[in-house]
Amino acid sequence: MNNNDFIIRRENENDYREVENLAREAFWNLSVPGCFEHYFIHIMRDHHDFIPELDYVAVADGKIVGSVMYCKAKLVDEQRNEKDIVTMGPLCVLPGYQRRGIGKALLEHTFVIAKEMGYDTVINFGNPDNYVARGYKSCKRFNVCFEGDLFPAALLVKELEEGVFDGRKWFYHPSDVDAPCGDEEAVGRFDALFPPKEKGWQPSQEEFYIHSHSSING
Repeated sequence: MNNNDFIIRRENENDYREVENLAREAFWNLSVPGCFEHYFIHIMRDHHDFIPELDYVAVADGKIVGSVMYCKAKLVDEQRNEKDIVTMGPLCVLPGYQRRGIGKALLEHTFVIAKEMGYDTVINFGNPDNYVARGYKSCKRFNVCFEGDLFPAALLVKELEEGVFDGRKWFYHPSDVDAPCGDEEAVGRFDALFPPKEKGWQPSQEEFYIHSHSSING
C-alpha cells in the first residue's frame, strides 16, 4: 500500500464513533487486557488541551483505517521557564492495514502542520521500536524528564526543528486529559456501547509493562 491507496483528511463529527471503534480494535489486549484508548479518544475531544487542527484520519477502501490525535503539553526548566509543546497519541491503525505506511504517513503529515503552528517538539510515551524510525529519540538525549529526575525508557522526544534543545534540563508536564481513564467503571460503561470482545493476555502486554516501568540512569 502507498499513499495513492489511502487519503489523509481531518476528522469530523460523523467520524467519531468509527474512530473510537478503530482505536478499540487496534489496542484491544495490546497493552493490558481489553483497552481504554477508545474512551480516551472520546473524552479527549472535549478537553481544553485537545488540538483539533492536528486531528487526522486515513481512509482506505471506503472506511477509516488510521487516526492520530494530539494534545497541548509543556516543558518547564529549572528556572521555571515554560515551553509549549505537543503530545502525540493515540496513533492507531486498523488491524489488517498495519505495516503499510499509514501510521508513518499520518505522523509525517501532522508533524508538518504542528511545525507550521509554531511547535518545535513532540513528545509521546510508547514503545521505542515503533517510533525511532520516525525521528524520535530517548528523552535522556535531550535532558527531558519527569519531576524527580525520572527518565523513562518509554518517554520519547521528536524535534520538529533541529537543535531545539541546548542542554538545559526540562521537566515534562503532560496534559491531564487521560486522568478519567483510570476510572475502570466509566471505561467499562463506555465499552459496553460497542460489540462484546473478550479480554485476554498476550505477550505484548509484558513488553508494554517492561517499557513503561523502565528508566534510564547515568
